Amino acid sequence: MAKKKSKAPLAYLLISVVLIALDQWTKNLAIENLPKFRSVPFVGEVLQFFLIWNDSAAFSIGFGATWIFTVISSVAALVVIWLITRTTAKAWSLTLSVLLGGIVGNLVDRLTRSPGFPEGHVVDFLQLPFGFPVFNVADICITFAMTSVVILVMRGVKLGR
Repeated sequence: MAKKKSKAPLAYLLISVVLIALDQWTKNLAIENLPKFRSVPFVGEVLQFFLIWNDSAAFSIGFGATWIFTVISSVAALVVIWLITRTTAKAWSLTLSVLLGGIVGNLVDRLTRSPGFPEGHVVDFLQLPFGFPVFNVADICITFAMTSVVILVMRGVKLGR
């Protein structure tokens, strides 16, 4: 008797798709409605809108090396998809699906936005006080996922299989 394949990886990949769509939708809303390079208060001084296009990685690491981040993000996305299909631990599956949503959300920008493939600039539009870098929904997903990775590793939660 053949072992029935689990549909769980598809459900977790669907979470990634929803997060990618949310990221792209919010970026398009920002482009359509926010002034460029000017702060707009949203929640007082705690959270502001500030529309920019980023050609580097997080915290402006690698300024101008967008194509390198395109390659790294593409490989990372494939590895995360592979891991999602291999893990049996729900916490890891959820964490990896959120990570994939963040990676691909920014990768879509690098592949499709100006100045063009594979050097498109990532749209950032959220800003916290005290000089915190401007970020987007994909960045939130990546940060959440990496924080979850640290917690899962510290708690000894295994990937499974």
